Amino acid sequence: MTPHAERLGTTLVVTPYHREPRHLIERCVASVAGQTMPVDHILVADGHPQAWIDDLPVRHIRLDRAHANFGNTPRAIGMMLGIAEGYGAIAPLDADNWLDPDHVAECRGAAARVEHCDYVIAGRRFCRPDGSVMPVPEEPIDRHVDTSCFYFLPSSYWLLPLWGTMPNPVSPLCDRVFYHAIRARGLQAAMTERPTVNFNVTVRGFFTELGEEPPPEAKDPPDFGAIQGWIDGLDDRQLADAARRAGVALLRGPQPPQ
Repeated sequence: MTPHAERLGTTLVVTPYHREPRHLIERCVASVAGQTMPVDHILVADGHPQAWIDDLPVRHIRLDRAHANFGNTPRAIGMMLGIAEGYGAIAPLDADNWLDPDHVAECRGAAARVEHCDYVIAGRRFCRPDGSVMPVPEEPIDRHVDTSCFYFLPSSYWLLPLWGTMPNPVSPLCDRVFYHAIRARGLQAAMTERPTVNFNVTVRGFFTELGEEPPPEAKDPPDFGAIQGWIDGLDDRQLADAARRAGVALLRGPQPPQ
């Protein structure tokens, strides 16, 4: 790990993991180690630590139980360590994703081009499990930014605790919730000029839309109806508390006539 006096010029990459297979974590770790600018890497086990990680040149934090919130708790803990320890930038990276070697350099360059930049949004590629790129269009930037595409500078650190405070029932949409929160507060974003994040596609629909057989580990998208049902079941006080914890308004759906 980087000595404290040098951390302001170092990016901390924070990777929560749960039960991801070793080869995916190894790919993730190798991509961070291969960065062209100074980085440190923290992996935070969400209740299922893998002992082999202790032998890597990374920091390995073990939580004693899983939290069933899509990595939000271990992600938030890693980020809080980065803030407390004086890192000059914090980059979340999910364990099944990986970075181009110049990801940090591109993010730093993008930040330098925008006055008073608070955070950077990196572009991503949609990739099959074998690493090949899928011809999938990205969502509009005003709607969604994937967790692994954020690159936070110190002036945005005050919002990072939201990853840990947002209620678990909305955690399947955690990056969308957080992005709405950071945009609502008017923070200044920069964008990289090209994709530097490789996103491991696991949602079944991406494959079927291309006429491809989904891999065995493919899954369904989040159940938006269940999330809305949870919101609709809250009373006014509970809804207000949940919105404060999420950092954004949580709106009830249309109610049936009485």
